Amino acid sequence: MSENVNTSNNAGANVDAAAANAGSTVAAQSPQAQPNTQTAYFAGGCFWGLERYFQNVDGAVDTTVGYAQSTVESPTYEQVCAGETDAAETVKVVFDPSQVSLRTLSLLFLEVIDPFSVNQQGEDRGRQYRTGMFYTDDAQKAVYIAALEQLVDRQPQRPAVLVEPFKNFYPAEAHHQDYLINNPGGYCHVPIAAIANVKRRQKYVERIWDLTLEQFAVTQLAATERPFVNEYDEEFEPGIYVDIVSGEPLFSSRDKFDSGCGWPAFSRPLAASLLTEHEDHRIPGRDRIEVRTAETQIHLGHVFEDGPADRGGLRYCMNSAALRFVPRSQMEAQGYGDWIPAVDGVAEADDSIKKS
Repeated sequence: MSENVNTSNNAGANVDAAAANAGSTVAAQSPQAQPNTQTAYFAGGCFWGLERYFQNVDGAVDTTVGYAQSTVESPTYEQVCAGETDAAETVKVVFDPSQVSLRTLSLLFLEVIDPFSVNQQGEDRGRQYRTGMFYTDDAQKAVYIAALEQLVDRQPQRPAVLVEPFKNFYPAEAHHQDYLINNPGGYCHVPIAAIANVKRRQKYVERIWDLTLEQFAVTQLAATERPFVNEYDEEFEPGIYVDIVSGEPLFSSRDKFDSGCGWPAFSRPLAASLLTEHEDHRIPGRDRIEVRTAETQIHLGHVFEDGPADRGGLRYCMNSAALRFVPRSQMEAQGYGDWIPAVDGVAEADDSIKKS
């Protein structure tokens, strides 16, 4: 399985080197065999877990783990670990851009690593565990830099993720390929929950990263906006409140009431299945029940048992930053016509609507 190796610093050096051992596993289908694919290289600590993560992404055609940016041709795992090669453990991702964009892959990558840690991910320490996105052309470079700029906007620290020209890539030994598929109980610094959820996350990650800083802090970091000065605290026009990310209907103005708490309050959601509840013990001495959306899993707020008794006794105290209000007059035009009965009170939204 030998290929020519380009060890120059040219950004266009998009070639794979020979496998370290003759029996090494490489991509089942090369990019050359699939003209509509593109290739990206991500270094994010131990390559076992990162490969498994990318394998669950819709549109990822093939993955290969290996050693990138090496100063030694066809390095072995032992050489890399000994610090003799300056190589970084890297995952080569061949993907179909019609199904998943490079920006989505980049954002998913930044979410699953610690982008501020230098030469360490999880319990793994060493130069080979440095993080990086190695670009093969200027278009890739621009995507990677833009992603890091958004990261810095949200977390004002200096990222440790390197953005540098791709030099070379040598597939790792055969037993490293598909490691967590072959050894499902093996070590992984990437959270198993993230691996299981990445298909869903990829559907929304670009929209999530395009939220305002306040919307991002509330929905992704479970922050709380200021009371009384948020957008919907005093909004009582007929309409529905939808998920800021997906647009899925969550609450009706018919169930909104003035609780005096400073945030929009509802007696119930449009359907219980739209939300999930989670214990929240972050504030000492004040246990709460956090509310998230079932689909996008964004943080909405909390639910309390001090709501109006004649409405069921619950108070869904939500953050305006997690919602978008659609006035009754615009619901039909925006595709929410089926939910008009839930706003007008002419008839309750039936089960078929609630599940739509």
